[in-house]
Amino acid sequence: MEENTPRRKVTIDLVKANIFSIVLMVGTAIALLVPYYLLWHPTTSLLGHGATPLEWLAILAVMLAGIVAHELIHGLTWSCYAPSGWQSIRFGVIWKMLTPYCHCNEPLPKRAYMLGAMMPCLVLGLAPALTALAIGCLPLLLWGIFFIAAASGDIWMTWLLTKERPDSLILDHPSEAGFYVIEATA
Repeated sequence: MEENTPRRKVTIDLVKANIFSIVLMVGTAIALLVPYYLLWHPTTSLLGHGATPLEWLAILAVMLAGIVAHELIHGLTWSCYAPSGWQSIRFGVIWKMLTPYCHCNEPLPKRAYMLGAMMPCLVLGLAPALTALAIGCLPLLLWGIFFIAAASGDIWMTWLLTKERPDSLILDHPSEAGFYVIEATA
């Protein structure tokens, strides 16, 4: 792709994305905890017993590992569609917003970009949450709720992409939460 290829920038505001994340977490919690309660009639409180400091440390470590896994899932999925594969994938953190990211430096077909954007939500959020509802596992349900909310920016960007032409190429923005749309030419 030539450097002067016309592209249109689409970004999301990280402050608004973080607010959306909180709203999504509350909405998802209500939508999943109510059926969990109705299905499993838990006899203990939702938070269970008070965790020890060591248990809180273990929970924090597992959540941080999940955040790293979230970004790796983006990279693995996008690398399957990028012409240069894994070499086109970069990772980092926007420290000002404490936001980790995965960046693909090659344009991808719209569907491939959307799949890579949503895969962490599906793998770390939706699948565990639905499994938790099926088997009655509250910690797994809380994990799913957290990682659905953690994918809020991905969900927002995927929604924005639904408005783009199916034959568009999508190039991840290198330093902002967003992407460039490269329209297919006739």
